[in-house]
Amino acid sequence: MSGSALEYIPRIRAYYKALGYGKPYEWAQMDDVPFARLNKPLSEARIGLVTTAAPYKMGAGDQGPGAPHNGLAKFFEVYANPIEPEPDVRISHIAYDRVHTTAGDRRTYFPLRALLAMQKEGAIGSVSPRFYGLPTNRSQRVTREEDGPVLVDFCREDSVDAAVLVPNCPVCHQSVALAAHELEAAGIPTVIMGCAKDILEHVGVPRLLFSNFPLGNGAGLPHDRASQMDTARAAIGMLETADTPRTTQQSSGVWSGEPDWQKSYSNADLLSREEIARRRAAFDAVKVEAKVVKAK
Repeated sequence: MSGSALEYIPRIRAYYKALGYGKPYEWAQMDDVPFARLNKPLSEARIGLVTTAAPYKMGAGDQGPGAPHNGLAKFFEVYANPIEPEPDVRISHIAYDRVHTTAGDRRTYFPLRALLAMQKEGAIGSVSPRFYGLPTNRSQRVTREEDGPVLVDFCREDSVDAAVLVPNCPVCHQSVALAAHELEAAGIPTVIMGCAKDILEHVGVPRLLFSNFPLGNGAGLPHDRASQMDTARAAIGMLETADTPRTTQQSSGVWSGEPDWQKSYSNADLLSREEIARRRAAFDAVKVEAKVVKAK
């Protein structure tokens, strides 16, 4: 296993303070974590996939590998789309680790093909005919009271027995944690495939398969099918092996890129005044773009 986990909450707090923003964001922290048990063997269970990735939008600017943070590509409502043909989902709308990964292999953040392979080999009963998109929402109330219940309804419509949730950016991790609470309270077991361990454990989640990789790679290493299958199998296995809420298991994978990748993510200590000003301007521009999209 590869080193200790990066603590995103203090890193992000210091970063946005350096950019000149005011009161630090208050991350959700739940005392009680609901926990539902799988009521059938995995070989008979229908698995739903929940993602914070966005469907590709024509005319919304660069959304490809390595694209800059793109507010025009954001989405604000829970969606349910067919899994075939393979969906074109992107993560240009969120703050994944653009320094150490390019999002050039969507299977690192969208493990549909790994789940379908598990279906084919009989490890799971089936994959739900639709996958589900969960907005990256800073409003904890909206995630709990609006987005979560819609997600539950979609999963019930498709007779989902358990759900795999894959976040990408820091706020994504909080959003899927809160959504997992809603699903578990409705009797649908969940497992999160995530990279921001401290955020998920701060909120409190039922089951976490933690990969110590840069954000945007919760489903395995880029262009490494063995890693992606191992990650999916480990996560799905937790639906049967976890006995209590707040169960965390670390994947065996080791990041294949720069070994000191944790040092640079949103690290204000490494930035010049000019770079801090540039990033503040870029972030404000993204917020303006997102407001335009939300208002439509």
